[in-house]
Amino acid sequence: MSNDTRNQSPYPRAEVSPPSGSIFPYQHLLGLYGMDPTAIKHILDLADTYADQNRSRHKKTDVCSGLTQINLFFENSTRTLMSFEIAGKRLGMDTISMSTGTSSIKKGETLLDTAATLNAMHPDVLVMRHADSGAVKLLSEKMDCPVINAGDGRSEHPTQALLDALTIRKRKGQIHGQIIAISGDVAHSRVARSNIYLLNAMGARVRLVAPPTLLPKDVDQLGVEVFTNMEDGLKDADVVMMLRLQQERMQGAFLPSLREYYHFWGLTRDKLASARDDVLVMHPGPMNRGVEIASDVADDLDRSAIEEQVEMGVAVRMACLDILTRPLREEAHS
Repeated sequence: MSNDTRNQSPYPRAEVSPPSGSIFPYQHLLGLYGMDPTAIKHILDLADTYADQNRSRHKKTDVCSGLTQINLFFENSTRTLMSFEIAGKRLGMDTISMSTGTSSIKKGETLLDTAATLNAMHPDVLVMRHADSGAVKLLSEKMDCPVINAGDGRSEHPTQALLDALTIRKRKGQIHGQIIAISGDVAHSRVARSNIYLLNAMGARVRLVAPPTLLPKDVDQLGVEVFTNMEDGLKDADVVMMLRLQQERMQGAFLPSLREYYHFWGLTRDKLASARDDVLVMHPGPMNRGVEIASDVADDLDRSAIEEQVEMGVAVRMACLDILTRPLREEAHS
């Protein structure tokens, strides 16, 4: 596997051609499980060009002009929703965000009824977030347009893992061979699952660092190293990826107290000393300061890439929207 570096994609966006075959199975982006490393690299290369564009004065392009993007979020997520909205608008799309709090879903409409209603409006791409695992896949089977999973239950959050990968590649030069410790509430995290699939595919050494109660039941099948002591798990790590406590998904007593959790599992400078001197600190947000991570670590400009993750989120989502709508645009111009 070749090493991915920032300098490998200096060419204009139009020259970033996809590898042969479908990038996303069934022309949707539902998850990263089983995705080919070549396809992942293609997405990251294209996102890299959009990241450069977003830092310029001319952020907007008309590559997707005339297309309609619907964002359907059944869960609150300010930064993910805003990121997709900005991404669509910078590509020239008409973007519409649907609030389930004021929609017919609150009046008893089923998910399949919603799919039929949206399909009748002929959107060109649908972005969906849902609390139930598998709900996005179910809706995608009823839609005539590409569907992007913006997070479903405990299943996957593919664009978050892609933006994390782009951040690592920019800051570390490559993903292959990096020791990446994913620490915290792994059991309830769709972010962790998508990152495990992607990072393994790209040749990283993935560690899960968590108390036994917050490790997934299928951890032995994920191809990762497992640590239940934080200092041991962070030893010589190149990247430490902290996770948010998903208390809204916990049913039962997983933690004695938040104070005790921070004592043993919160990322502090003392614990971070076990990692490499140039360790990169990441967090998908929103952060619970003083619970998952200390403020002085989160705000350390030399080590923290948390703000850069937000920036890369727009670029990655632009790349995914671009790729998924290309067949439609090519058909329109044929």
